[in-house]
Amino acid sequence: MLKEFQEFISRGNVMDLAVGVIIGAAFGRIVDSLVNDIIMPIVGAILGGLDFNNYFFALSSAVNATSLADAKKQGAVFAYGSFITVVLNFIILAFIIFLMVKAVNNLRRRLEAEKPAAPAAPPADVALLTEIRDLLARK
Repeated sequence: MLKEFQEFISRGNVMDLAVGVIIGAAFGRIVDSLVNDIIMPIVGAILGGLDFNNYFFALSSAVNATSLADAKKQGAVFAYGSFITVVLNFIILAFIIFLMVKAVNNLRRRLEAEKPAAPAAPPADVALLTEIRDLLARK
């Protein structure tokens, strides 16, 4: 069982998957920072200096805080501003991945187009004459 596990781990696909997960997590943090630190402040400034992360509805009468962190400590809240930020984060991430896949597909198409085409098969009569010639040459 240990040997099978070692073979499983040493396969290239498992290593590729592990690298992809690690790079994906790092890329997700970059997109989080892009959304939270660059895009949302600009959107907030355009909309009058609003911070989307602090948009919430109190679901309890005990909540009277103005910031989301304090409101969560006081009771249940419906944090739709954080949700908007996460949705925007997802859309940006999905668009970037779409662009990356599109670029790879375009590169593959170009590489396939540059490959020389296989020579066309000779007509049946030429193939038959070639076969006869080869048979006569062997005798």
